[in-house]
Amino acid sequence: MRNIQLDHHTYFEQAYTFAPIGIALVSMDGTWIKVNPALCKIMGYSEKELLELTIRDITHPDDLQRTDDFIDELLDGGSSNREMEKRYVQKNGSELWTSLHVSLVREEPHGTPLYFISHIIDITEKKAAEQKLLATEELYNLITKHALDIISYNTPDGITRYISPSIREILGYEPEEVIGKSSPAFYHPDDLEKLRTMSLSDNDVITYRVRHKNGSYIWFESTLRTIRNEHGQIEKILGIARDITERKRNEDNLAEVQRITLVGSWEWNISCNKLSLSDQAYEIFSLNKNELLPSDVASLIHPDDRQRFAACMEQAFQGHDFSSEFRQLNPGGSTKYLHIRVSVSFDDHGRPLIVKGIIQDITERKTIELKLQETIERYTSLKKYNHDAVISFDLNGKITNTNVRAEQLTGYSVHEMIGMKIAAFIGVRNLERILLDSANHTFAEKHIDKFKHKAGHVVELITTIAPIIINRETVGYYIIAKDITEQKKLLIAKEAAESTNKAKSEFLAMMSHEIRTPMNGVIGMTDLLIETTDLDAQQQEYVEIISKCGHTLLALINDILDFSKIEAGKTELAEEPFSVQDNISETLDVLLSKALAKNLESTVFIDPQVPQTVIGDSNRLRQVLLNLISNAIKFTYSGGITISVKKVMEARNQVQLQFMIRDTGIGIPEDKIHRLFEPFYQIDHFLNRKPEGTGLGLAISKRLVDLMGGEIWIEPTHGPGATFVFTVMVKAEGDKESLQQHPSIEEDNYVRQPLNILIAEDNVINQLVLQRILESLGYRASIVENGEEAIQAVARETYDLIFMDIQMPVMSGLEATKSIKASLPPERCPYIIAVTANALNGDREQCLAAGMDEYISKPIKCEVVSNLMEQFYKNKHIPR
Repeated sequence: MRNIQLDHHTYFEQAYTFAPIGIALVSMDGTWIKVNPALCKIMGYSEKELLELTIRDITHPDDLQRTDDFIDELLDGGSSNREMEKRYVQKNGSELWTSLHVSLVREEPHGTPLYFISHIIDITEKKAAEQKLLATEELYNLITKHALDIISYNTPDGITRYISPSIREILGYEPEEVIGKSSPAFYHPDDLEKLRTMSLSDNDVITYRVRHKNGSYIWFESTLRTIRNEHGQIEKILGIARDITERKRNEDNLAEVQRITLVGSWEWNISCNKLSLSDQAYEIFSLNKNELLPSDVASLIHPDDRQRFAACMEQAFQGHDFSSEFRQLNPGGSTKYLHIRVSVSFDDHGRPLIVKGIIQDITERKTIELKLQETIERYTSLKKYNHDAVISFDLNGKITNTNVRAEQLTGYSVHEMIGMKIAAFIGVRNLERILLDSANHTFAEKHIDKFKHKAGHVVELITTIAPIIINRETVGYYIIAKDITEQKKLLIAKEAAESTNKAKSEFLAMMSHEIRTPMNGVIGMTDLLIETTDLDAQQQEYVEIISKCGHTLLALINDILDFSKIEAGKTELAEEPFSVQDNISETLDVLLSKALAKNLESTVFIDPQVPQTVIGDSNRLRQVLLNLISNAIKFTYSGGITISVKKVMEARNQVQLQFMIRDTGIGIPEDKIHRLFEPFYQIDHFLNRKPEGTGLGLAISKRLVDLMGGEIWIEPTHGPGATFVFTVMVKAEGDKESLQQHPSIEEDNYVRQPLNILIAEDNVINQLVLQRILESLGYRASIVENGEEAIQAVARETYDLIFMDIQMPVMSGLEATKSIKASLPPERCPYIIAVTANALNGDREQCLAAGMDEYISKPIKCEVVSNLMEQFYKNKHIPR
């Protein structure tokens, strides 16, 4: 290659001429000395035109001062080169932005300024872009500064890099307090897991709570936009969050209203075949939010109602909204009643777009309606087929309805009676009584005792009057009339029977007193004779026979009186804690000697599930066991008796116990079993044996078991013997505190201090029996013969204890007790024990109500008196 020799002047001239940027030499006074073609092109002037102008001539007016300052700074010698951006005015008047680089050339060595070398670059387009960007930034700043939403962007690790100033007004934070910090630190704890596990994608809408600076939480709805790098990795997350606290509150209120009113909403988008439900709709339809929804509502309707629902939907697609009731079959098999309202929206061409529905659970209301309908139907049937005449009439006395039985009583048809005046049958006066005294119809009922039949004869009636009440207002009355023409005869017979029964009860009470009084002497004296006299063997045998006969006679009397009391409904059950095992043991103790005399084995089995302690009437249970076990011993001659107890059921503090008494005796003929529990019936005669007892034992047992809420029966057996089974209801043992209220049965040895005892008894034998029994126990007693003498004795002397007979001449024991209790202060009142032979009417409660402290019945036994004395010491709390 050939070397070309160029001088430097030519080289720089070419560089100057062909340079793509404007180059000029400018004199110190601002005149253009030399300009290159590029500058002329930039300015829009020819070289000649431009050389005739100064810098100031084409400088933009707004930049003149800046240009002067710029030149002054160069001249000051601070720097020989400076740059600036300034505007020129082109020949065509357009504004031209340039980047100006100016060098000051000085004379050497004195440094005198000679001229300027200017390099000028057209940056108009660049400046326009900058201005546009600046305008955009200002617009963005304006938006973010005044936006009601919070605009932010975060890094993928949750660090906030920018947040708009609106956070100040919405959440109370300054942007600087949030920027650079982890955004999850401000979220509600309950929302953190949801936000951490959610997958981020563009245009996701999420709802969550953010903590306000004052500590409260604000609900936000945020739209997200992810910004990714060329590798698809998320670099920034742009979010726009809106405060929806008020909307959320309204939604919650709406949801609560829907929950309370059992109303839900649903929407079916036909174009995408998508069904959406409100929260309450999910609950009404018994659906799980995590399950896939069906494509339409029809599949949620009861199968038997789907065809009707489809017909209603067809109407809705024709533009007719519908509102109807349908059923839904729940997964458990129950039926739910729904009220569904549907409206369809259409496009411009009349095609259905969206189906919107309201659903309400009306199961409760529908159930009430069905029950009401059932009640009406029951009432209608009851009235129609009632054996009594039922006539309803309004407040004007006009008959509004009646039944077939009323036709038979009056002779008028139902059609004829409707509209008639009820006074034609009951009389004007009785109608006035009913209407004027709406609260009490007893008087009118007594007077409406007959109807006059259409044929002329009189029908005797018993009537009941009842108000017809609608919305708490009486709108009429019912008259329910029963024909008692025939029953009246039976009523007279019934009254006669009741009178006879009353006389029987009074007779039994009297006979009880009269028989028990001498029996008290026989048994009492026999007991004293056995305990206080040394008898030889023959005398001992005679006395024991007398005692046995006395006790047998007393048992007969007790059975008759017990049965009479049960029949009269005067038997009441006590409630006290007791042990079933102890109850059976005490029963066997009484009968053990009879069983041992016949070499019979006694076996008792109590199921472990039977409670240790129950609450009920232990005495009545013991009476039933005595009857059954005694019969088992009586009719068993070899083998033995088995008693078993088990718990059948327990519910709501009630326990049902089952007792079984099985023997190996002679058994019971099958044809006799059906009469076994009848009163006064004995089966002994079929064995050619001598009857013993009253035949009331099983009858009394059955009635006592009935009183205790149980049943009694005979189990069929294939082998010898008989098996009696009965059940009773008792209460389960309560808490320890309640049981502690009942003192345990323990023997307390109290000091037997001398007592001043009074016996108030009119019968001389009974006086002697009771006096001798007390003496045998170590006590002495004074005697008076009636209640009046007892009052006088107490007035003269202080007594610790009085045995008070109930029936005495001059003044009874009940009257005397009331008088003594009223006349003396409580601390001076003696302990009064009622002594009565009238076991039927002299109930314990009657004596205690009169103020007596205890109660015993004749004949009086030594051990009973002994126990009473021990009880006296306990109740009086006499110190040891």
